[in-house]
Amino acid sequence: MPQDVPRGPEGGGALYEGRVTRLRYQTTGGMRPEGIDERAVVTVLRVPPEAAGMRLDRFVQTQLKRSSRTRAQQIVRSSAFSAEGLRVRGSDRVRAEQHILLWRDPWDETPVPTDLPVLHEDDALLAVDKPAGVPVHPTARYHRNTVVMLLADARPGERLRLSHRLDRETSGVLLLARTAEADRDVKRQLAARVEVEKRYLAITWGHPREDIFRVDAPLELDSKSNVRVSMRIAAPGRGLEAATRFAVLGRAEARGRPYALVRCDLETGRQHQIRVHLASVGCPVVGDKLYGPDPALFARGVDGTLTDEDRATLELDRHALHAEQLSLRHPTTGERLTIRAELPDELARFWREASGAR
Repeated sequence: MPQDVPRGPEGGGALYEGRVTRLRYQTTGGMRPEGIDERAVVTVLRVPPEAAGMRLDRFVQTQLKRSSRTRAQQIVRSSAFSAEGLRVRGSDRVRAEQHILLWRDPWDETPVPTDLPVLHEDDALLAVDKPAGVPVHPTARYHRNTVVMLLADARPGERLRLSHRLDRETSGVLLLARTAEADRDVKRQLAARVEVEKRYLAITWGHPREDIFRVDAPLELDSKSNVRVSMRIAAPGRGLEAATRFAVLGRAEARGRPYALVRCDLETGRQHQIRVHLASVGCPVVGDKLYGPDPALFARGVDGTLTDEDRATLELDRHALHAEQLSLRHPTTGERLTIRAELPDELARFWREASGAR
């Protein structure tokens, strides 16, 4: 291991995700491969015993959740080194407890919107209107251009704690706690699923059969998918409980296909819950690369290789899902707090054009 490996990005210990150590930092000197920029960001992957013997490029793909095999191979070719600073190849077989270092240029991030409008702020809580395209926290592809890092830059010295998460392409209300006490209280409310109400708006391909309906279907990771974050409806008796209430707010016909504007109220908060539940009733979210017309669109989106035909199929650069409202008991005052974020312009415009509204 390089001798200058610092602690976590906030001064704490290394970040652990399951059995794989994922540590990202910006280094300013010390032991690094020749030719690597001093400002480079590095990710350290620890190989768990059960992955021993796997091809390196395949192992890297399994650890970078949103990367395709092609993208993982590119990452290995351009940035993968051993702990001793030696180049490694995609065809190499990894060893148990081996450390793979991915040295990434600090400027290779995809540009994202950097304006985070404040929806609510008090001594305990901060709520922002997250734009689509901005990841909530650092990932394999994003480090600086994330909600966590943008707020750290804007509010130096303040420790903000994420109360919940939104997918990168989902816009809307994102809540952070400003104190440890508020963070614990909000997370207790979220876990109890009693006092917190989360409401989303979605634009779907297709018309739901009923104006008001509920989907109660457990979810599990899709073991058949090449995308590690992909979810599916679980077989009876399996998976995590998941339920969503839906209300159709509008129906439209445009360009020879049906669309609907749907209100979505979460009873549980599973990964990709709304998108999977809507797809399960034949009404996937417009622009959804993973649960829409072709799951291969997701990999091409990650790789930056979407074609004009792909974009025409998706109709939007993002999936049409927006966290419109969050309601909870304030952790300090005990009073009911409701925070709202208006539908962003690109989704409002899409719906106006589909419905013929002015």
